[in-house]
Amino acid sequence: MNFRKNLRVEKTELMLVPMIDIVFFLLAFFIMTWNFARWETQMDITVPTAKESTQSRRQPGEIILNITRSGEVFLNEKPYKPDELLSLLKKISAQFPGQAIIIRADRQVEYRYVIQVLDTCRLADIWNVGFATKREDDKP
Repeated sequence: MNFRKNLRVEKTELMLVPMIDIVFFLLAFFIMTWNFARWETQMDITVPTAKESTQSRRQPGEIILNITRSGEVFLNEKPYKPDELLSLLKKISAQFPGQAIIIRADRQVEYRYVIQVLDTCRLADIWNVGFATKREDDKP
């Protein structure tokens, strides 16, 4: 018996439409993440310098609290009062235990505002808190 007589070799084609879909999806993902990361650093805040400051990798889902010179606290470019911030952080802490928080305070801010934010984090049961600094030799 000859089974190869009915064997047809079909041409394989490169399917471009699924590849284009994936490329556009990746492009949209990277543009969105870049845009969210850019929001946090565009505020008019000059962080203090430190000799031993190191560039750390950002953790997924970390929250950056910005404290301006006047003591206003911003999260995602939205100002929060202490009670509103506490309520929000409690919800976040309940859903995501061990949530990372980065405090990005201006170098001219009064110390009491930073302590107030730290107290708020502690009341919300958030213990994973870091501070944003830059190296002394970095140029602005």
